[in-house]
Amino acid sequence: MIQLDPTNIDLNTLRQLWEGEEGRLDDAAQRRIADSAEVVSRIVAGGETVYGVNTGFGLLASERIAPDRLAELQRNLILSHSCGLGDPLPRHVTRLMIQLKLLGLGRGHSGVRPLVTDALQALLDADAMPVVPSQGSVGASGDLAPLAHMTATLLGEGWIDLKGERMPAARALQKIGLGAIELGPKEGLALINGTQASTAIALDALFTGSRVFDAAVAAGALSVDALMGSVKPFDPRISQLRGQPGQIRVAAALREWLDGSQIVESHQRCGKVQDPYSFRCQPQVMGAALDLLGSAAATLEIEAGAVTDNPILFEEDDSAISGGNFHAQPVAFAADMISMALCEVGSLSERRTSVLVDPKMSGLPAFLIDDGGVNSGLMIPQVTAAALVSENKTLAYPASVDSIPTSAGQEDHVSMAPIAARKARSIAQNAAGVIAVELIAGAQGVDYHKPLKTSPKLQELHAMVRRHSAYLESDRYWADEMEALQEAVLKGEIG
Repeated sequence: MIQLDPTNIDLNTLRQLWEGEEGRLDDAAQRRIADSAEVVSRIVAGGETVYGVNTGFGLLASERIAPDRLAELQRNLILSHSCGLGDPLPRHVTRLMIQLKLLGLGRGHSGVRPLVTDALQALLDADAMPVVPSQGSVGASGDLAPLAHMTATLLGEGWIDLKGERMPAARALQKIGLGAIELGPKEGLALINGTQASTAIALDALFTGSRVFDAAVAAGALSVDALMGSVKPFDPRISQLRGQPGQIRVAAALREWLDGSQIVESHQRCGKVQDPYSFRCQPQVMGAALDLLGSAAATLEIEAGAVTDNPILFEEDDSAISGGNFHAQPVAFAADMISMALCEVGSLSERRTSVLVDPKMSGLPAFLIDDGGVNSGLMIPQVTAAALVSENKTLAYPASVDSIPTSAGQEDHVSMAPIAARKARSIAQNAAGVIAVELIAGAQGVDYHKPLKTSPKLQELHAMVRRHSAYLESDRYWADEMEALQEAVLKGEIG
């Protein structure tokens, strides 16, 4: 069990949570939550009008709510906002979303009682994941609809996926021994204001994208040997003169992958001067993508432990200040950066495959099959890769530059962060498929250079590819082995 300190959360911890490690707020966070709840109690007792505590919401903020209807106010808030559509978020993303919500509440500026955070933790402990529709949030006033669906389950409303079985929330709560709760002042608003859904989806895209990136570097190195390409463009002196950190790292990685290759040694003095850009410029293009992923990661790391609800409470003077931390523009930009980076990763990979299957470019048999004509070889897998790349180009159009006013114009600029994040995850999935095709092509190309051997490290990669996709002697049914390699990329088994 990871002890979570919301004031000091890091990317490695977030990755552990994403991978399924269990986490729990530390004692200091629990104390801050209790102290924050006391602030709300004092505000209510003092009779001050405070948004979200004893008023309506959005354009209805001027409506003062009677004390005896405050619980009804919070319940109605959750029910009215539980209006999402679309496929449910994947269970691991919902789990991460709940953990991020606990981190935000654990900063002690939101005004929820410990029983609320205890209830959220109980869902995690019981593997009882709220069924949260993926569509319906524009990423400001927080991820209202997704977080409302999460919160509704604590009230016994909506649906819960209990260890893989979907059932009404009330029944699931009964099964895990958790009673439905009644929300107090501010609690409903604290739970649904926030960027946790967008951030969880974006982190899912980031961590998946990191695996895709690593696999793309490995596939790119394999393709260099398949082409009998030059390693000279990866000379560290070239990258040092430019100074871009991602480029330096990618060039070093490519040198490491190719170190000790007999294929490289065999053509050191050939007359070939330059390889196509998709081979030669890998450090430059992939390095730029790596730097972009790093920038997105830095933003999401900060956002994961941020206070993003409204109003925000300050214990030192019992003040409740309305602001705009729920606006997810930083997350939207980060997600779009992930999309752009992974779109280019896939695009570069597809171009290398295209070179390898073209006998004029590669010097290898057309479509990497000996008995061409009767056999089509890798002709159509390359088309599949091209289709995925084209789809990614469409998906990569930034969602963060869009805005539609909502709530009768009160919320007149929104971030579209959840849309940007969902697109980024789709791009990662597609790019993994593109790389799967390149791995098949690269392995086939390397086999044509026998008895020369590729590097020891690439021999391991080659063997891994061959476990999913045998040497191509004649045409066969492709989809299953392509999908298997795509899954291997997404699971982080390559690179």
